[in-house]
Amino acid sequence: APTLLADLKSGDLVVHEVHGKGRYNGLKTMEVAGASAEYMEIEYRDGDKLYIPTAQIGRVDKYVGPEEDAPRLSKLGGKEWENAKAKARSSVKELAEDLVAIYRERGVREGYRFSPDTVWQRQFEDNFGYTETPGQMESIEQIKRDMESSKIMDRLLLGDVGYGKTEVAMRACFKACMDSKQVAVLVPTTLLARQHFATFKERFQGFPVRIEMLSRFTKHPGAVLDNLATGRTDIVIGTHKLLSKTVHFKNLGLLVIDEEQRFGVSHKERIKDLKRDVDVLTLTATPIPRTLEMAMTGIRDMSTIDTPPENRQEVQAYVVGFDWGLVRDAITKELARGGQAYFVCRRIGEMDALAAGLKRAVPEARVVMAHGQMGEQEFEAAVTSFIEREYDILLCTTIVESGIDIPAVNTIIVYEADKFGLAQLYQLKGRVGRSRLRAYAYFTYLGGEVLNETAAKRLEAIREFTQFGSGMKIAMRDLEIRGAGNMLGAEQSGHMAGVGYSLYCKMVKEEVAAAMGQPLPKERETSVELSENAFIPSGYIGDEGLKLDMYRRVAEADTLEKARAVREEFADRFGPLPREVENL
Repeated sequence: APTLLADLKSGDLVVHEVHGKGRYNGLKTMEVAGASAEYMEIEYRDGDKLYIPTAQIGRVDKYVGPEEDAPRLSKLGGKEWENAKAKARSSVKELAEDLVAIYRERGVREGYRFSPDTVWQRQFEDNFGYTETPGQMESIEQIKRDMESSKIMDRLLLGDVGYGKTEVAMRACFKACMDSKQVAVLVPTTLLARQHFATFKERFQGFPVRIEMLSRFTKHPGAVLDNLATGRTDIVIGTHKLLSKTVHFKNLGLLVIDEEQRFGVSHKERIKDLKRDVDVLTLTATPIPRTLEMAMTGIRDMSTIDTPPENRQEVQAYVVGFDWGLVRDAITKELARGGQAYFVCRRIGEMDALAAGLKRAVPEARVVMAHGQMGEQEFEAAVTSFIEREYDILLCTTIVESGIDIPAVNTIIVYEADKFGLAQLYQLKGRVGRSRLRAYAYFTYLGGEVLNETAAKRLEAIREFTQFGSGMKIAMRDLEIRGAGNMLGAEQSGHMAGVGYSLYCKMVKEEVAAAMGQPLPKERETSVELSENAFIPSGYIGDEGLKLDMYRRVAEADTLEKARAVREEFADRFGPLPREVENL
């Protein structure tokens, strides 16, 4: 499993598979039996310290858990770590068995084989106004291969916000319609349903494909239901209304689900029933951790779009003390180029005061408010009027809905950004920069406040986030936990926090393999004591994180070829090997 050792700094929490959660205090050189070597110093509860030889570094990894709660350190020799591991293991085992059972059941039944691409399919794809990215091309190939085979497709399509997942989904929908099959596109909110409906209508223009929408705002739901039952409608886009008992399809062939984790438990059960015999494509922008993805290999097929569309400029992010003068400049600049802006705050109670502040700072701007305590209709009306450009600024809480795409908005100001979680900040940043214009994000904190360390770290991370797809690396920490929790459910998130993410993934991998009837070989621990100095001198590699990572590579080299490869890597990256490294 990929580890996070290279990011480890003194003072960080780590997990040792046998001894549990401790605090890492850096590498210490010690002399044992006349030879010098480096050890990781880990401090446990009550100040007990443990020195781990670098040969056993594979058993240690950085603790990754929910950002909110700092976990208690384990007690050396205590029982609670063993108990936490046992609990996590038994619940992972159950989870793995369920997943594998569902997977097997799908594997046994024959699915519908879609025909190869038609002339119309090629024409539809040629009408795409942009160049496909490599990630899009690969995903489309994989999906078509699944659809044309006799197995029932269950594929997850991952991609950062605005990376073109909808286009890929539309091509799959078109393919299904070419075989006279019906398609259901299920989305979590009415706003998203509207947005997809508009996108599909425009993209399918000129082809004999009938598209309808089913949500609370559908004027004649009866007629839509009729058309679905008689097969007159080819594609229906809808909210959980599509899951109600009154909906019957004549010939459903493909189900597309957008952001599945945002549906409730009862909806998920109903989705499971729908899934039984049709091909399913699920879209999500919440990155699911790579390691978990690997552990799930074979249970859910995944496609990833990891390249941003051409000509997309990175968002320029600023971390600054809050100041109305800055707000005025940022918004006036945006309005001058014909754009709109988001102003995001955390608390509904502050909105009136902020709205008044905005009116004073930018009197010419029209401001509309939206927040989670409004009724759904009122909320939609507000956002829709903003989309239709009746307003210039949307003052809202964090519900700038994931997935809502308003290309005209290219400035976002986050008030008291230090109070938000990393993942939230990352996703907010992804709300702008959807067109070819340069977008700006201002993460502000109140000038007089002294930021605590976590908040400062968070804002620093955001500043580094401006590379594309960098969502992965840092947002990974916070999102990982959430994405994994979404994929596996709340109870599992608790166990993950209990034993730390890396060890948890290792358990998932082992239990899935066991449930598939291919248990992984047990690792044997061999230790060799040398009376020679064996370590990496600081003069050779100065950066401690890098050093730890290289120690791990040495520890994991369990064959001669691997050992040779690591030796070559040392020479290649850091120059000729000193004697101590040769001994190592």
